Amino acid sequence: MPAVDLVDETFVVVDRATLAAVVADASRWAGWWPDLRLTVFMDRGLDGIRWSATGDWAGSVEIWLEEVGDGVLLHHYARLDPVVRGVAQPVPTDPAGWRRAARARARRARAWKRDVWALKDELEAGRAVGSPRAAGPAEGSAPGAGVR
Repeated sequence: MPAVDLVDETFVVVDRATLAAVVADASRWAGWWPDLRLTVFMDRGLDGIRWSATGDWAGSVEIWLEEVGDGVLLHHYARLDPVVRGVAQPVPTDPAGWRRAARARARRARAWKRDVWALKDELEAGRAVGSPRAAGPAEGSAPGAGVR
């Protein structure tokens, strides 16, 4: 089991093609995961992306996009171990190590929620809560609509 084993789901009221284009935008990755260097090892198009991660942490990160109703359930997975002097470290077995790992998981979870909620706010801008989504690129509006 990795030191950070994070699972998150956030519902975004947007068409899947628009969200997939945002997720595929490599310029956003450093903002979402500033301590990681990511290499795509599985680009699944509309279904999302899986990355190998190196840097301060080593492991994998994944975003899976599941169309649900008039939006997308964005699943985020991070399975990471800390790296010390270029070597991934095993899960700590002492109580102090477990507390450090728990704090790292909590920090990463809070950071991701801030980022994904900001993305949700960006993509749902102008939409009244409870109202259906506006037409997106796949539904006949201008290309790039809803993406800033």
